[in-house]
Amino acid sequence: MHLIQVDSVQRWMEDLKLMTDCECMCILQSKPISIEKDEQNELILSSQYSTCDNLQLLLKRAWIISTELTRIAQKLEKNRWQRVHSMTVRVNCHVHSMVNEYNTFPRSSSEEMHQLEKLLIDKCSEFTAFTERCLQTEDEEILKSMKSCVNETLTTVAQYFGQLIELVLTQEAQNLLRQVELSGSLYVTESAISGLFSLAQEGAHLCRIIAKVDGILCLADILTDTSHSEATHAEAAAVIAQITSPHLTFTQHLSSFLENMEEIVTALVKLCQEASSGEVFLLASAALANITFFDTMACEILLQLNAMKILLAACSDRHIVDTPYSRDQVVTILANMSVLDQCASEIIQGNGVQLLMEMLFEKSSSGNPAEAAACERVQQKSAVTLARLSRDPEVAEAAVKLSCIPRLIKLCRSPTERNNSDSVLVACLAALRRLAVMSPDGLEDSDFQQLVKPRLVDSFLLCTNMEESFV
Repeated sequence: MHLIQVDSVQRWMEDLKLMTDCECMCILQSKPISIEKDEQNELILSSQYSTCDNLQLLLKRAWIISTELTRIAQKLEKNRWQRVHSMTVRVNCHVHSMVNEYNTFPRSSSEEMHQLEKLLIDKCSEFTAFTERCLQTEDEEILKSMKSCVNETLTTVAQYFGQLIELVLTQEAQNLLRQVELSGSLYVTESAISGLFSLAQEGAHLCRIIAKVDGILCLADILTDTSHSEATHAEAAAVIAQITSPHLTFTQHLSSFLENMEEIVTALVKLCQEASSGEVFLLASAALANITFFDTMACEILLQLNAMKILLAACSDRHIVDTPYSRDQVVTILANMSVLDQCASEIIQGNGVQLLMEMLFEKSSSGNPAEAAACERVQQKSAVTLARLSRDPEVAEAAVKLSCIPRLIKLCRSPTERNNSDSVLVACLAALRRLAVMSPDGLEDSDFQQLVKPRLVDSFLLCTNMEESFV
């Protein structure tokens, strides 16, 4: 989950409240605490939070429970029964806290959810009692026979927990989507979209949930509604970028997306064209880049909308395309569009070969690892795009005139120029071989013998083992 990626000390500080709550519950277990009506808001922390804060609290609690269940399985494997029991008690407390916290949220719960809550709580209590009995015997044979039952109970607890979290998050996503669809307030709409974006950032599972509850249609409506602000459109684009990431393995929402692709792509292209800042352009272009991986239909729609001309023009504006991350999105779109034969003329007319040549020189100015990785992707994808487009003689001729061949040779022979990236090397070798067919005079004999003539894998091995000369 996204939560794992934060600084460990910061994470510990955030979790400290939850952990101390848990310890208090262990000590005060079975002791009733009366709450006066006027004191309730002070004692129930979750009532102080907004919808997004409630979701974050729920996700943190769920992450702790999930982690604890995994650790129980590990301790059980090593027959550390004392630890298994103490961790089971802790999970039991966290489950009670999670259910209580969620039930304080200002919304109605379904009968199915109440049933799952009861099943999970009952099974956790049974699990705790079971592991306590295991502590009371030292007979290895009895413990061995009980271990399989404990494992089975642990699996059931994990199953009920997963089903409950799935149901809760689905309901929360539905509530947020309902707010977007029905609210007449711009503030509520923007807040709901921000909540969806926060959910989408938590990982593939949450993206799947949003897509499953038909959020695509809602996002399409937001993007095409001109009454919304640019900021709202950008938030919607950010959610689309998250749930269409090519790294996600689920495709359940693909049919729904394909049905609405044309209006979504049209709205995103317009957002790119009218973007008032680099951040807005980055979000819109990232969504477009991900969509081009779905189907060539997206590339055909982009071609009809003159998207290549718009993207190339944006790249000349340093206030809009201002980072390697934005150039990464643009060149991704160009690379995916370059499979279409009609793209070659668009590239020539928009001075796109010059842009691709410039992208071969992309270097990180800060030394930041994420930025350096983005620069590598820009170099790789620009080389891939050149290789694909150079099947057209006019593009190949323009690339040769702009001295692309010497630059590609430099990237192949100099590891530091490509930040020691093997993916950049392979893409440059492929582009170089394509251009060498069109213009063999542009290569020296040694370049031809080492970089073009051998099998690609042999040239690759030669270049990866090559020591750079500074003479």
